Amino acid sequence: MGATVLSLQGLSHVYVNDKGASLALEAIDLTVSKGEFISLVGPSGCGKTTLLSLLAGLFPPTVGTVTVNGRAVTGPTPAVGYMLQQDYLFPWRTIRDNAAIGLEIGGQRTKASMQKVEHWLSELGLEGYGGRYPHELSGGMRQRVALARTLVTEPDVLLLDEPFSALDLHIKLQLEELVQSTLERLGKTAVLVTHDLAEAAAMSDRVIVLGRNPGHIRREVAIPTAIREADPMTARKLPAFQAVFEELWAELDAVDGKGDA
Repeated sequence: MGATVLSLQGLSHVYVNDKGASLALEAIDLTVSKGEFISLVGPSGCGKTTLLSLLAGLFPPTVGTVTVNGRAVTGPTPAVGYMLQQDYLFPWRTIRDNAAIGLEIGGQRTKASMQKVEHWLSELGLEGYGGRYPHELSGGMRQRVALARTLVTEPDVLLLDEPFSALDLHIKLQLEELVQSTLERLGKTAVLVTHDLAEAAAMSDRVIVLGRNPGHIRREVAIPTAIREADPMTARKLPAFQAVFEELWAELDAVDGKGDA
């Protein structure tokens, strides 16, 4: 792994509403290296989505800092791309124009940048689909468009918020492999939030297990080299995979069993 790309230092976050204040995250310290793929897992209410939102600069942490490439994240930045569970494609726009939205927002839509859109559609198996509309595509193809939209702006860090969870297993496994191989080839850094422990184990270099009340890092599980070097489908079949899955399961079971950990 290379230099640190993503750093969270002393991160805590409090939500305040008319019912009072609640501590969502407390004392999160985490560094992620260039090209590293990590997953965040944990029970509902442990702050996974809050953590991604802070990484994306959607709002500032109450305490602590988030830095990308050594620069403090104070708002949304082109250095960080965000891919969600829903594809959020505009139905009235073509696939090509949907994939170019990030370029438009950044004032970067040019003839040259639209060639990058075509490149990414082709790379992700969507060559010839640029002129079609979202309703003409399957769920898996729509998520490929969402990935193209994220990659075309060339972010250094990709945040993946359960992007495969709504898909059939066969399509989900295909997309896991596509995303993992594409990011590895590009040397991109990625943070995946998922409820699927097998997915976390099969795709990641490290899995971060979060506890709750408030959200905190309970444990880091390093994935064995043989699993890391295999594609997600093959990884699931390796002898060491079941042990990793059971280790993660036991951690989550302990969190749920105690309510806190």
